[in-house]
Amino acid sequence: MRIARWTTGGVIGEGFVVGDRVVPFPDGLTVADVLARGLAQTRALFEQVSIPAPPPPVAGAPAGASGGVGPAAGLPLADVQLLAPVVPAAIRDFVAFEEHVEGVSAGIEGKSDVAPEWYQAPTFYFTNPHTILGPGEPVSPPVTQRLDFELEVAVVIGAAEGPSTRSGTPGANLSAAEAKQVVFGYTIMNDWSARDLQAREMKVRLGPAKGKDFGMSLGPWIVTADEFEPYLDEDGFLAIRAEAYINDELVGEDLVSNMGWPLPELVAYASRNSRVVPGDVLGSGTVGNGGCLGELWGRNGGLTPPPLVEGDVVRLVVEGIGELSGAVGPAVAGPEIPSARPRSRARHR
Repeated sequence: MRIARWTTGGVIGEGFVVGDRVVPFPDGLTVADVLARGLAQTRALFEQVSIPAPPPPVAGAPAGASGGVGPAAGLPLADVQLLAPVVPAAIRDFVAFEEHVEGVSAGIEGKSDVAPEWYQAPTFYFTNPHTILGPGEPVSPPVTQRLDFELEVAVVIGAAEGPSTRSGTPGANLSAAEAKQVVFGYTIMNDWSARDLQAREMKVRLGPAKGKDFGMSLGPWIVTADEFEPYLDEDGFLAIRAEAYINDELVGEDLVSNMGWPLPELVAYASRNSRVVPGDVLGSGTVGNGGCLGELWGRNGGLTPPPLVEGDVVRLVVEGIGELSGAVGPAVAGPEIPSARPRSRARHR
């Protein structure tokens, strides 16, 4: 099943993509409602709206006597503008590809290095759910000399399948098996990045923050997890191909199965002493072998290929999901913030 959000005539629609049409959920349900219900109930909804077209009427039969029911309603996909397929409750983005870490570290530190701590547990950061971009929506970056993209697959969390037999808070301290039950589906993620801003702020040992939070693209839709069972390898990794293009030139390609942990283990780790809920989005981290320019800069010893500039179009293609494109719009200069002021460190007024 493919699940999408769209707009036409200023009205937002939410529902299924059935063939080349978008079909609203019954009863005014939203994507958030469907995620909270889980996959089983979503399949039942899908069956309601994807009824096959009736057979041709029998010659001589009265009008309306074909005996079937009509095809799915909705609108042609070509007539709507797709939006990000989910309004995230929270966004966690991992760094789960060793090859990506090797390349980026070479660009930042002058040598390729993966810290021993990377292997001990998956690492992630939280980013901004309020600057999400949909398919075809241009990004408005800050003033930066090193604008970059990141090609990722994102997990969308839904309600667990079946009645829960576990005690405690729902979505908390999940095992990998339990985490797999809350993986509703997958979409494509582009984590736009201003690498010069990111490098400065991370020297303070915090972040990334302003180097990342200006825009993240999601889309074109959510493809439910059951569609990907044939792509799982013997270790539970999702062996789907991911490609990145800039202005239609291939710059990166990888298999998602090259990540250090299968996706349910990322979900389980996120839930440790915490909680994941329906509507949460978790990025896989940037794929290797050119999943971002920062990796290539490290491997090539310079800004080759060049950083993104206004007018460039980034197109990400992921097997089994589709493609997500976005152009670079004009940079937006924010208001100036003064440097820190020297203070006396007096302890009393």
